[in-house]
Amino acid sequence: MKKYTDTGKKDTRSGFGAGLTELGKTNEQVVALCADLTGSLKMDEFKENHPDRFFQVGIAEANMMGMAAGMTIGGKIPFTGTFANFSTGRVYDQIRQSIAYSGKNVKICASHAGLTLGEDGATHQILEDIGLMKMLPGMTVINTCDYNQTKAATLAIAEYDGPVYLRFGRPKVANFTPENGSFEIGKAVHLQEGSDVTLVATGHLVWEALQAAAQLQEEGITADVINIHTIKPLDNKAIISSVKKTGCVVTAEEHNYLGGLGESVARVLAENVPTPQEFIATQDTFGESGTPEQLMEKYGLNADAIVKAAKKVIARK
Repeated sequence: MKKYTDTGKKDTRSGFGAGLTELGKTNEQVVALCADLTGSLKMDEFKENHPDRFFQVGIAEANMMGMAAGMTIGGKIPFTGTFANFSTGRVYDQIRQSIAYSGKNVKICASHAGLTLGEDGATHQILEDIGLMKMLPGMTVINTCDYNQTKAATLAIAEYDGPVYLRFGRPKVANFTPENGSFEIGKAVHLQEGSDVTLVATGHLVWEALQAAAQLQEEGITADVINIHTIKPLDNKAIISSVKKTGCVVTAEEHNYLGGLGESVARVLAENVPTPQEFIATQDTFGESGTPEQLMEKYGLNADAIVKAAKKVIARK
């Protein structure tokens, strides 16, 4: 079994900031817009280095989306930055009408997603955003797992022509993917070979899936582990190939089980190879205030929950 090492916990939002800083130096068409959260989105360095290409719009997220859409007409590549809740729920009409409908080349970059926002509570812990964004025609949806992958994704989406939703988080989490690694939109990363169960995870749950696989290995159960960083377009081939080998799957995400990665995988399975599936996700509920660790434990979004789900789905084969 391949071993993955945490090289030092880092927050994924800092990976976005590092990627944006690099883009500022290498791509003069990149501009950045922020809704009064420059520090939280780690956009300070871009602002300092390129004040003529940074736009602080204030607490006016809807206006920010309209501005970003307009900038694309002149050939600019706008990166918008605010919390995931404000990047989607608050401005869904503007994204649908001004960005998605006309296929504008806007990169909607959303931090503080999911329960791991922590103490700010349910009003800020959006758990519906992946579903909202993946249902928009033509919208690419990316949910990265660590600092390195978030930086790589930030660089990659600048080269992609079309609207993108890039989702990342607030807490410091394991940083285990290769430094300066490549990022291919729509291409899953096969992290580990196994034959008993497929673990398909996204975002912060990828590291938890690897920890679950190690626990299962100790009991003689081998897991195929797949990092789905791009939820739309989904890598159907990788999923189908794995479940044909293992015969069952567990999906894991920091999102409502309705509308998220799990439902996308279920659709692929239903259409191609019906397979027993268990869902690690929030169960149609809002979050609450607490530390990220407390919330992930309470809502069953960790390695122990994945292990239990894996054993349950194996018994259903």
